[in-house]
Amino acid sequence: MAEMGSKGVTAGKIASNVQKKLTRAQEKVLQKLGKADETKDEQFEQCVQNFNKQLTEGTRLQKDLRTYLASVKAMHEASKKLNECLQEVYEPDWPGRDEANKIAENNDLLWMDYHQKLVDQALLTMDTYLGQFPDIKSRIAKRGRKLVDYDSARHHYESLQTAKKKDEAKIAKPVSLLEKAAPQWCQGKLQAHLVAQTNLLRNQAEEELIKAQKVFEEMNVDLQEELPSLWNSRVGFYVNTFQSIAGLEENFHKEMSKLNQNLNDVLVGLEKQHGSNTFTVKAQPSDNAPAKGNKSPSPPDGSPAATPEIRVNHEPEPAGGATPGATLPKSPSQLRKGPPVPPPPKHTPSKEVKQEQILSLFEDTFVPEISVTTPSQSSLPAVVVETFPATVNGTVEGGSGAGRLDLPPGFMFKVQAQHDYTATDTDELQLKAGDVVLVIPFQNPEEQDEGWLMGVKESDWNQHKELEKCRGVFPENFTERVP
Repeated sequence: MAEMGSKGVTAGKIASNVQKKLTRAQEKVLQKLGKADETKDEQFEQCVQNFNKQLTEGTRLQKDLRTYLASVKAMHEASKKLNECLQEVYEPDWPGRDEANKIAENNDLLWMDYHQKLVDQALLTMDTYLGQFPDIKSRIAKRGRKLVDYDSARHHYESLQTAKKKDEAKIAKPVSLLEKAAPQWCQGKLQAHLVAQTNLLRNQAEEELIKAQKVFEEMNVDLQEELPSLWNSRVGFYVNTFQSIAGLEENFHKEMSKLNQNLNDVLVGLEKQHGSNTFTVKAQPSDNAPAKGNKSPSPPDGSPAATPEIRVNHEPEPAGGATPGATLPKSPSQLRKGPPVPPPPKHTPSKEVKQEQILSLFEDTFVPEISVTTPSQSSLPAVVVETFPATVNGTVEGGSGAGRLDLPPGFMFKVQAQHDYTATDTDELQLKAGDVVLVIPFQNPEEQDEGWLMGVKESDWNQHKELEKCRGVFPENFTERVP
């Protein structure tokens, strides 16, 4: 019997819930069609909009905070592996090994402490802050349903009130066949029954209206107080959260800075003991710089780069005991990349000093042979070679072309392109195989890089006679010297 009773209660409750859903759905349809008015509260609707905005912002903040913590965890792991690498390469007999290991341990502990404090003082607070939103959100939805119930009960009561007036008119003037056929004494009883029935329905509708209004107003009053308070609390929450994060990060970096300073002191001590083996970092040219790196030109014939340079015995020795061929270092912006290797291999002829030339050094018409640094000598420092122009038949030969009007100022010698070369910069010459180039010196000798020459194509010079517009640099190993 008890089971049957409980089943009956459950079935009745389900039926009541279904009836409520149907009534709400009908009421919403009537409101959308404009056949029933809807209770509006603009102030509450604004509170709901603020609530949804606050929930969206808090959810985003929680997501970003979790991402930040994941990044801290990743940095911790990376720092730990880096310190483990230092411990492995730090040999036992080096000074400061124990201090370096201790610093690595403190570094690991500092990362762990920083992560845990972020969880305790920021993430957990964030979770607690967002934990109150689901309950309020469900209450807002329930309040909306109770508002529909209230409107439905109100409309039902109003319809009964309208029907009451019609029934009173009917009672005053009977029109039904039953009333007309009934005896006089029976008509009074029928009228009394109709009045009683109408009053009962009206009383039930009134009770339902009062009950629905009470439930709605209780929920509405509570939310009207909570939502503005929750909206205003966001300011203090954001301040506390970001102050905690900023303070924790500041302390973390202070402690980490001390550890880094201690590690630096340990490494300075290691450097002092092994100072003679210090590794020197050499400046490298920037890949983005328009100039080319100071690289030795690749020998096109694959000959070894250590071929010694031939010098004639009348070259003056460098003054002051300086190393032969020593040049001032250039800044990375002045460096130029070595010329590319030409497509087919070719041998750049090197000149040999003949005995007859050495014996005729003191003759008037002697023109000394000048050694030319070939691409195979790129690994050796450039050697400063002086030329001694001689006078032959009253004309200045070699060295400088300043005395000849048909040659550019400073003309040194001619070369002929053996391969096509595509210029890669505005200060380079575009060469075709067979082009003759008049070689001239650099305006600033320090700007010359190994494997590159300055010159002007003979065709351009003969046509324009404008050195500033026609001259440019080109790779020496793409050309061959001609008489």
